[in-house]
Amino acid sequence: MGRIHLFEFEDQPWFPDIIRNYMTDYLQFMSNKLKIYQGVLPILRKGLEKSNGSKILDMASGGGGGLLHIADELKGAFPDLKIQLSDLYPNITAFEKTAKLSSVFSFISQPVDATKVPKDLKGFRTQFLSLHHLRPPQATQVLQNAVDSKSVIGIFETMERGPKNLIGMILIPVFVLIATPFVRPFSIGRLVFTYFIPLIPIFALWDGMVSVLRTYSIKEMNELVANVSNHESYEWEISKAKSGPGEILYLLGYPKT
Repeated sequence: MGRIHLFEFEDQPWFPDIIRNYMTDYLQFMSNKLKIYQGVLPILRKGLEKSNGSKILDMASGGGGGLLHIADELKGAFPDLKIQLSDLYPNITAFEKTAKLSSVFSFISQPVDATKVPKDLKGFRTQFLSLHHLRPPQATQVLQNAVDSKSVIGIFETMERGPKNLIGMILIPVFVLIATPFVRPFSIGRLVFTYFIPLIPIFALWDGMVSVLRTYSIKEMNELVANVSNHESYEWEISKAKSGPGEILYLLGYPKT
């Protein structure tokens, strides 16, 4: 199945922030409940070690709460761990909530473009479930920007493109309906736009299916790397790891010693 770059509602500048934020709240709730990134903890530890520090600069963070269980797991090996959240469309309310739940987290209030990260932002760069939002030239630029700044970068996608995952996305509205009463903080608006005016289940279904069609395969990630200038100065690990109920596609890039 070839990659198809259809549009996702949450990518659109005109898309209402309130609906986008409710959708990211749902995603982070499910991420923590299912511990979907558990299987890539060794890759994250390696990325931190290669960056010679204990700071993660997370890009396209959404609400950021999906990283709470990762923070708990990593703190044992990195007691001084800090995770800085950022996004092109920063969800300040969700960022503040995540920062209150764990002192590990801080956030950047201004928009941060993963293709043009400001030079003063340091740390092991990560992107969880977000590279597929970018077309190949933009995705390549994310990697190019990391190489140009000699930053360690880790990319993680929770689904592999294919009929199985595409069919599985059909169940998203059911999961949204079941999970919504347990998502915190409680919000009347979330209930209204889930059960009475079901925009969240509808948009989540569309965006979920499009995410599968957009996800880069291992072969395509290697092609992105091949288009990065001076990519030979980096070690690149591109593979997949068993994690939670599925597999995580990942890319780890770090400067050669």
